[in-house]
Amino acid sequence: MTENLKAFLDAKVAQYNRPEFIENDPVTIPHMFSQKQDIEIMGFWAATLAWGQRVTIIKKCKELITLMDGAPYDFIINHEEPDLKKLLKFKHRTFNDVDTLYFIAFFRQHYERFESLEDAFIPEDGDYSPFRGLGGFRSYFFSLPDFPHRTKKHVSSPSQKSTCKRLNMFLRWMVRKDDNGVDFGIWNRIKPSDLICPLDLHVDRVSRKLNLITRKQTDWQTALELTERLREFDPNDPVKYDFALFGLGIEERWGVQF
Repeated sequence: MTENLKAFLDAKVAQYNRPEFIENDPVTIPHMFSQKQDIEIMGFWAATLAWGQRVTIIKKCKELITLMDGAPYDFIINHEEPDLKKLLKFKHRTFNDVDTLYFIAFFRQHYERFESLEDAFIPEDGDYSPFRGLGGFRSYFFSLPDFPHRTKKHVSSPSQKSTCKRLNMFLRWMVRKDDNGVDFGIWNRIKPSDLICPLDLHVDRVSRKLNLITRKQTDWQTALELTERLREFDPNDPVKYDFALFGLGIEERWGVQF
């Protein structure tokens, strides 16, 4: 039974983990860039804004890029105060201008000190784990003086029992390495085997139908449970199965039993 399920999911990974997947997914946003920092910035922003219809998410991210003159990293590092006025009109669902300006402030202070956003996820002692990495990132993200409290709802942490879907999706984009062209694999200090599967409504529903999840609620422990099951299929790259589970959930009508 497990072998049959692995073969089925491997086939679905092969079907969805390909360049054709990019166009209609938020990952298309960082793919608009070649500079590492632009990929990181817009990858993080696209993941953060990834709720609602994918068409709308992509449209709003492109609007944000335009407001930053088509060059996010250059804008963040070199902008002057008057340049920020045009960003006051940006809004996506509950993400508004206050959140936008704080994200820019965070990115500016971070990239003045570090070359990559990966450093923001690595604990000071270098000992990365998903719980420490994501929790430490949230604390660091909100370490600027007078951060807006309302913005905290946009960046989750395992300590809140959140699935941290958006952060885990962003990390998948940055960390996973293969030759298929969807994920970037531009980070090296976090291993693909350390990733946690992004758990959204589609992945949650499909995973339960396939008996990959038994936990009743959907929280951080559920994301860990799913990832542990996926490690049985590929211990070095368990999160590649996100392609299969998400693809099944959003694009197919299916009735496979395992």
